[in-house]
Amino acid sequence: MTGLFAIDGGAVRAVGAILPDYIPRVTLHFQPLRATLIGVALTACGGPEPPAPVVQLPAATDSVDSPYAEVPDGVWLGAGRWAVVAPLDVVVGVVEPAAGTVMPLGGAAAGKELRNPSTIFRAGDSLYVGDWGVRRTTLWTLEGRLVRAIPALDAARGALPRGRDAQGRYYYELMPPPGPDGSGNRDSAAVIRAGPGGQDVDTIARLAPLDVAEVMGDAGRRFERRVFSGNDRWGVLSDGSLWVARVYENRVDWRDPDGDWTRGEALPDRVLEVTRYDREVFLRRFPPELRATAEQLPFAPVKPPFEAGFTASSGEVWLEKSRAPADSTRRYHVVDREGQLLRDVRVPGAGRIVALGADAALVAERMTEGTRFRRFPIPPGPADKMSLSARDGSALPSR
Repeated sequence: MTGLFAIDGGAVRAVGAILPDYIPRVTLHFQPLRATLIGVALTACGGPEPPAPVVQLPAATDSVDSPYAEVPDGVWLGAGRWAVVAPLDVVVGVVEPAAGTVMPLGGAAAGKELRNPSTIFRAGDSLYVGDWGVRRTTLWTLEGRLVRAIPALDAARGALPRGRDAQGRYYYELMPPPGPDGSGNRDSAAVIRAGPGGQDVDTIARLAPLDVAEVMGDAGRRFERRVFSGNDRWGVLSDGSLWVARVYENRVDWRDPDGDWTRGEALPDRVLEVTRYDREVFLRRFPPELRATAEQLPFAPVKPPFEAGFTASSGEVWLEKSRAPADSTRRYHVVDREGQLLRDVRVPGAGRIVALGADAALVAERMTEGTRFRRFPIPPGPADKMSLSARDGSALPSR
């Protein structure tokens, strides 16, 4: 049994059922002291946790420091090289941990082509960098040579592509118009697909709406997203297969190239309450003069089951699990194309994986003055799961 639950007068009740490609508009309301009842409900409905081997990644083999303040995403380029996007530093960097180097993509001159890089993915032998500042996506060779630029798609309301399949079709995440008071964020988002020239636009998946709450301020009523709430993640493979990690159901669903859906199994997870320490760490990110305003934001009572998701070069999905303040490792669920849990991977330290290669993971760890990149070897998985090429970028990362 899977579904959404709300607490009503101390009782847990089901409020919605989920179809693979449709998410109804459901707003969850919780009383913080009763949030632990969610774990009871999910345990009762989900049954015992399925067995999955726990894999501890070996110690990092190479590392290199960089001045980058924040690195949300990256891709594997091959031959020990990785590309990472650092939006606050307005740069895409090429990281070579074995050589101990971090250089701007294409050199200093080519870097002038980027104004506000925000997204990055690889398809085949090309690297794609989304730049919201100039509303375009630039294409680069894996060696760092600029090839051409693609303007933002009007049918996607200016959204930049998150992936591309072998037929040249681009994939976008289309958010609902928020409206002047933010109420539009209660509607579902969508994954859309468009042809190479922007033709044949089609909606291929629906995503869960954001978890929002109504707040009152000096400007009147507004709907704000709850801090620490989660959202669906998705990615696309070169053959046009699409996966969607459902945050409310905690599972991975797959859409095959013919449009048929496979519903994944419910994944086992801890229920992590948002603690006072979590709130304090969040508020420290704001300047002192803005913290009073930030304190008025609504907070989710519990953390989502996962915070990020991306595709390995083998075609497997890696979900980054939410973390408790006392955790000494970061956990990842590895899920196959049937939506089944394969492995529970643990990465030591406070860093997080930003990109996966054929046999290694690039981990970014925030330091006092920048980011340290570490290369962790990945033990080989089952041979029958390595059906996609790990050398030509046929699995396209997406978060």
